[in-house]
Amino acid sequence: QLQVVESGGGVVRPGESLRLSCAASGFTLDNYAVGWFRQAPGKEREGVSCISRGGKDPKYADSVKGRFTVSRDRAKSTVLLQMNTLQPEDTAIYYCAASRFISCNSDWKKATPAIYDTWGQGTQVAVSS
Repeated sequence: QLQVVESGGGVVRPGESLRLSCAASGFTLDNYAVGWFRQAPGKEREGVSCISRGGKDPKYADSVKGRFTVSRDRAKSTVLLQMNTLQPEDTAIYYCAASRFISCNSDWKKATPAIYDTWGQGTQVAVSS
């Protein structure tokens, strides 16, 4: 069975950091672009970041640019999302998803099965003072 699993969520105070990890079973993330998404209560799922198979030119939503960094751990075949200077508005369930493609195209923010065909169950991130 093909699946991805997120980990690393938690409760932090504003200004603190978290690092999320995305791992796969049944296949390797090394061969595909990977997207990170988040969904806050009452809101639609939104694209946060995307990293291509090669790791070059990662994509970020404007709301997280300069604070979040996506990367690959080749030794573990995982994808990481380093989140710094977290704010209450970052509170959401964070999901990773394996793309059908090797690169992050212009539609990378769209949480559609046409682009991302394997999704995790999500990990909760809560930022509160």
